[in-house]
Amino acid sequence: MKAVRFHAPGDVRIEDVPEPTPGPGDVKIRVRNCSTCGTDVKISKFGHHHIHPPRVMGHEIAGEVVETGAEVTGWTPGDRVQVIAAIPCGKCAECRRGRMTVCPNQESMGYHYEGGFAQYLVVPAKVLAVDGLNRIPEGVGFAEASVAEPLACVLNGQELARVGPGDDVVVVGSGPIGCLHVRLARARGAARVFLVELNRARLDLAAGLVNPDAAICGAEVDPVDEILKLTDGRGADVIITAAASGAAQEQALQMAARQGRISFFGGLPKDNPIISVDSNLVHYRELTIVGANGSSPAHNAEALRLIATGSVPVSDLITHRLPLDQAIDAFGVVARGEAIKVTIEP
Repeated sequence: MKAVRFHAPGDVRIEDVPEPTPGPGDVKIRVRNCSTCGTDVKISKFGHHHIHPPRVMGHEIAGEVVETGAEVTGWTPGDRVQVIAAIPCGKCAECRRGRMTVCPNQESMGYHYEGGFAQYLVVPAKVLAVDGLNRIPEGVGFAEASVAEPLACVLNGQELARVGPGDDVVVVGSGPIGCLHVRLARARGAARVFLVELNRARLDLAAGLVNPDAAICGAEVDPVDEILKLTDGRGADVIITAAASGAAQEQALQMAARQGRISFFGGLPKDNPIISVDSNLVHYRELTIVGANGSSPAHNAEALRLIATGSVPVSDLITHRLPLDQAIDAFGVVARGEAIKVTIEP
């Protein structure tokens, strides 16, 4: 079969590889869609310490069951499924406490296991053990279902930041994650959602789709000043930094209302992870700063439900649909910010 395999930083190849065979507890699927994200671009350029090449890339996966292992029950060929990306162990102290997103033994599709940029994929027994293989609801296409994985991460972030009715929410970063944050915040009852982005063209593309209450170009105006004007000096209830920017994280504190919640959703480069925080601002305004790390199997199931009910539309965010032999080109499209969501259809 054809697959996109990482061999080394800067060396990603589309090549013929043997079609996989499921073990006793595994499920084999025909991949119908595997969507791309910025992480795929980073892996292609720099690699990842959990990836031992060669490795089939891709972790936003949807397809249909073609074969099940001898010990598998409940799944039959033809079932339409979505696969979690982050695989918790389900057994450690954190998992037992329901904190699966911070499982210290977490493994991932496309990292520890072969990913979805291929015609076929074996879903390992570990995924089934934590209810990580989800049935795609009726009326939801494979491409939409593949977006459930990033939406699940967004859902985790907004739960931790307690986004709710009446909130003024700022989303910094207008990539696919930022767009999903805008839509989910609305679904959770936010009063207003403001979108901040440095790149004017990227901001206009995203704003044209998700219609924030204000679209602020950080290269043209001071986003802190703009948010304070829009909120009559009060600041925003929630600020989500969906960008790998230390400056954005520092600005988030400046634009937070009293008892505001700040989500450091996007991680910073490992060689520059330190920011400056006014501790007194946090203290006297009673601010909360939270991280967000991936999603749990339950978040994936809920994300599919949100897509199926129309609470969080995603189909229009998929701006590019490309065949497998154009997957490497897709990484370039993502890196240049020419798309919102790019999906690969093997």
